[in-house]
Amino acid sequence: MSSVYELAKRFKNRYFGTIAFRLKAHASVIEDHLNEGEKVLYVFCGQKGFSNKEIFSTCVVAFTNERILIATKRVLWGYFLTTVTPELFNDLKVQSGIIFGRVLIDTAKELITVSNLGKGSLREVETAISTYMNKYGSKLKKTDEKK
Repeated sequence: MSSVYELAKRFKNRYFGTIAFRLKAHASVIEDHLNEGEKVLYVFCGQKGFSNKEIFSTCVVAFTNERILIATKRVLWGYFLTTVTPELFNDLKVQSGIIFGRVLIDTAKELITVSNLGKGSLREVETAISTYMNKYGSKLKKTDEKK
């Protein structure tokens, strides 16, 4: 079993209210697209999209030392993979409801929404994303300032 799958499964078990299916299939897409030397730092899972009604469009989100990967393996064939490099990251928004919450990652080109997260997971996910962006986003800004 892949480390991405193990991390996603651990997240799902910790926050059992999170709606996510087919974790192994989604995690395998991320594993296939990892570059040599790229290390997975944090993984969480949820539903890709804004609507709470579309519970079957789940995904796995992985933070690596190079980028953020969001993967959804389709049921029959193919998959969807979104990659966000730290320099494209603009803003983060966390929304909490009665049972579920959602995370909105605003990038230069699109708004990525991961919803149907267990309400208890929101603090951990927000901290992980903020820490990641502060660490890896600041490296890029320092490199740009030196030029």
